[in-house]
Amino acid sequence: MNGLVTSVNLTLPAWVEDAAYGEGLYRTDDAKMRLAVELARRNVEARTGGPFGAAIFEAATGELISAGVNRVVPLNNSTAHAEMMAFMLAQVRLGKFRLDGGVHAFVLATSAQPCAMCYGGVVWAGVRRMIVAARKEDVETHTHFDEGPMPEDWAAGLRARGIEVTLDVLRADAVEVLKEYTRLGGADY
Repeated sequence: MNGLVTSVNLTLPAWVEDAAYGEGLYRTDDAKMRLAVELARRNVEARTGGPFGAAIFEAATGELISAGVNRVVPLNNSTAHAEMMAFMLAQVRLGKFRLDGGVHAFVLATSAQPCAMCYGGVVWAGVRRMIVAARKEDVETHTHFDEGPMPEDWAAGLRARGIEVTLDVLRADAVEVLKEYTRLGGADY
């Protein structure tokens, strides 16, 4: 190996912008989650990453701030999870390293319960609310992913920090994406 790498370029597939920004405002939990699950589905179908999608919205208006899909394998980066991509892109767009504070609050919609890494990311990114589709047991049952060690009552831990958590929104739809990923022979990591 020669030379020290001093930069990282994390990108979403080209199709994400068209898929994410055509809807307008996402006013309901179902609308927000439909986008997250659709991003996951398209990522699987296009073979551009793992079966996970996430999006961040401005809480009061439902405006889409950022979208993310899992890009671990194509980018050779274990941190390129859908939630982490959405956090980073929202932070760049808004010009701040935390999404809380100020007059706006932000909501994360994620097609699956956060893994151990993304759980920490939820806390540090500063979202005030999280909407979840599939659960950890769904991910581990229908794929070969290990979601890492999580607190037994992880949602209560977030609530104790002032982050509202809503579970099982379009859960069956998200589970179908996980199953499709496995049927298509998606990479395990």
